[in-house]
Amino acid sequence: MGGSVTVTDDIRVLLVDDQELVRYGFRLMLEATDGMVVVGEADDGAGAIGAVERLQPDVVLMDVRMPGVGGIEATRQITSRHPDTRVLVLTTYDLDEYAFGALHAGAAGFLLKDTRPDGLVAAIRAVHAGDAVVSPRITAKLIEAAAPHLGSPREEDADDALSALTAREREIFVLIGRGLTNSEIAASLYLSDSTVKAHVGRVLFKLDLRNRVEAVIRAYELGVVGA
Repeated sequence: MGGSVTVTDDIRVLLVDDQELVRYGFRLMLEATDGMVVVGEADDGAGAIGAVERLQPDVVLMDVRMPGVGGIEATRQITSRHPDTRVLVLTTYDLDEYAFGALHAGAAGFLLKDTRPDGLVAAIRAVHAGDAVVSPRITAKLIEAAAPHLGSPREEDADDALSALTAREREIFVLIGRGLTNSEIAASLYLSDSTVKAHVGRVLFKLDLRNRVEAVIRAYELGVVGA
């Protein structure tokens, strides 16, 4: 769907799914939510890339498995060309190589297609605010699938990798690895949200990680949190 870009304080969402009924359901739900507007739809990855160019959405709700250009390649191109646009990948409960491909393509997080409406809305708001969506269910599946490739973490490896982090940054890295949001970390450590956001940014920079989802995987790789 085409259209002109208008100035709005609402979170601008683009829906990408090859099933029209799925898009219709998401549209009905989001358009009934204060503070959100669906600016367009696409039924494949190529359409999504073009729609992002035209409509400049804040958040893209992206299906993974679509004919033609799939969600992974679309995510890769969108995040590289439009770093301010956040991509939430839709996946089934049985996470597989598609989910990992989306992660490495720069996705801000993962949602299950059976996510409750309030969970979807909260996730969109979280990634729009610069947070990431890594629910415990999804984290467990990601790590379970990644485990054969991670090897056994060694204490000296973790010490070397984390040597650039301050003690506070290490604390926050562990909590990121456990799937906590910025707000949850702030409450846990009695810090302000803005302070946590600044610490998270430094952790990602020092560990050369693109987003919070990669940080979760890295935390498990280093053994600082367990599955």
